[in-house]
Amino acid sequence: MWSEKHRPKNISDMVGNEESRSAIVEWFTKWKKGTKPLLLVGPPGIGKTTIAYLVAKQFGYDLIGLNASDVRSKSRINEILSPVLGNVTILGEPMIFVDEVDGIHGRGDYGGAEALIQILKEPTVPIILAANSDISDKMKSIKKVVKTISFKPIPPRLLRIYLENILKKENSKISPGAVIKIIDKSKGDIRSMINLAQSLVTGFNPQTDKSFETINVEDGINAFFKANSIEEARSVLYAMQIDPREKINAFYSSILTSNIEKNSLAKYLEIISRADVLFGKIMKTQNWRLLRYLNEILLELYQKDNEIRYSQYNLSWPLLNRIRWDGRKIKSLSLVLAQKLHLSCSSFSAIGLPYVLFCIKNKKLQLDLEETFGDIIEKEIELIK
Repeated sequence: MWSEKHRPKNISDMVGNEESRSAIVEWFTKWKKGTKPLLLVGPPGIGKTTIAYLVAKQFGYDLIGLNASDVRSKSRINEILSPVLGNVTILGEPMIFVDEVDGIHGRGDYGGAEALIQILKEPTVPIILAANSDISDKMKSIKKVVKTISFKPIPPRLLRIYLENILKKENSKISPGAVIKIIDKSKGDIRSMINLAQSLVTGFNPQTDKSFETINVEDGINAFFKANSIEEARSVLYAMQIDPREKINAFYSSILTSNIEKNSLAKYLEIISRADVLFGKIMKTQNWRLLRYLNEILLELYQKDNEIRYSQYNLSWPLLNRIRWDGRKIKSLSLVLAQKLHLSCSSFSAIGLPYVLFCIKNKKLQLDLEETFGDIIEKEIELIK
């Protein structure tokens, strides 16, 4: 993607937020053990992650990058960061960067925020955090132990200069009117602006005003299969301004979970396979002009009055629901037997449980279990059969 190809190689190559960038460089210049970590706050796509990697490179640090999914639990935080914090000389000059730190709170937070705060209070290596927002309760706690630097959306004037420079490097042209629309739609988000420009140049979107009236993935999939004509379906495809991989996956999961007959399913999956192969070739060769053919392949999926509806899962809801409820019983069973065998619950589930079920199926083992456990074992035996 152009957004990766033209990512700044040096801090001086970046655009906008000059004061914030200078403050970060000054912080690194004066950093010593115990210096408050940095929290970079601002909307996505304006260079927070980029500058973290660039300053690490400029000051000779080995960046250890994490995101919200890595730091949701206390055990996970300690597993990843303890070696870094306790063995600095062995690991060289490490620096920690936690992206999307505002995403560690909520139902998925199992002590991750509290564990991270303890590390932030006594830093032994440079630590930079990045967040799109800092208004949550957990972020308020984090802000007390860090130095906050705000990033603002890039002004349209600078965006235009930046985009025109990229277009020149790519030997591509976009009409002045289209440039203005792209900049307006990006709302100060550099990554979004570059992706929109690349889409327009490569033919991923038709060069019409309607191409800028975007729709989300769920509405797009549903509208595509409800379209009254192939031209309407084509317009819907072009209006789905999402990552190509996400678009392919959305069609795949929606089709796979729909109640359609096998021959039609096979036809649909063959089309999606061709789209997937094309995208794989694009990623391998970086020939993004081939992207213009992706929508035409996906357009072959169109069939009027089709019953396919959007689904983000690759499994049908009845099966997902069964996994959800039976999973609780499996977890309880694994917990009991793991203790008997002196294993962790996860190790028993992955290694021991299949073997136990196999033995029960072949009447080589009998367990004195409660009725609920017996029920779930019977179901698992049926799956083995």
